[in-house]
Amino acid sequence: MEFRFETRCDQRGLTFMARALRKTIRKKRSRRSHIFGWCVVVLAALLIAAQRLLGEPWTLRDALNCGVGLVLIAVLLTEDRVNAFAAKKKMLPGTSSAKSVFREDGYTSTTEAASTEFHYEAVQQVCETADYFVLLFSQRHGQIYDKATLSGGTVEAFRAFITEKTGKPIAYVK
Repeated sequence: MEFRFETRCDQRGLTFMARALRKTIRKKRSRRSHIFGWCVVVLAALLIAAQRLLGEPWTLRDALNCGVGLVLIAVLLTEDRVNAFAAKKKMLPGTSSAKSVFREDGYTSTTEAASTEFHYEAVQQVCETADYFVLLFSQRHGQIYDKATLSGGTVEAFRAFITEKTGKPIAYVK
C-alpha cells in the first residue's frame, strides 16, 4: 500500500507543528519556560506597582519593565506562531512544499531542492490535528502532512498504517 501527500509548509501548518512539539516532546521544557516567563511578568508588574505605591515618578526603568512585561505576555500567548515564523525563516529555499510517498519499508519526501528517504524507526512521536499529521523526530525537527492532499487511501487507513509502522500511538493535538 502506498500513501501520498502534497504538503505546503505555510505559517498555518508550521504553527500546528510547533504546537505538536510543545505539547508532546517539549512538554516539560515548555512548562518550565512558561513558569519562568510568567514569573518575570509578575515581577515586572510588582516593581511598577511598588513604585506607584511609593509615589515615585514614572521613570525609564518603569517603562522598560512595562515593555518587557508586555512583550513577554505577547510571546507567551502566541508562542506557537512565533516558533512557526522562526522555523519558516530558517527553511532552505525550495523546501516550502513537499511531495511524500509512504511505503512499507519507509517514505520519501521530495522538494524542489532534494529527495530524502526516511525510516519509520527515526520517528519519536506521531501527532494528529484536525488538518494535519505531524511526525516528530526530535525537539527541533518534525514534518507535517496535509490530510486534504492524502491519496492512496483514507485518513483512517493511513492512521492505522503509520501507527503500525512507527510502533507509536498517535497523540491528538488541538
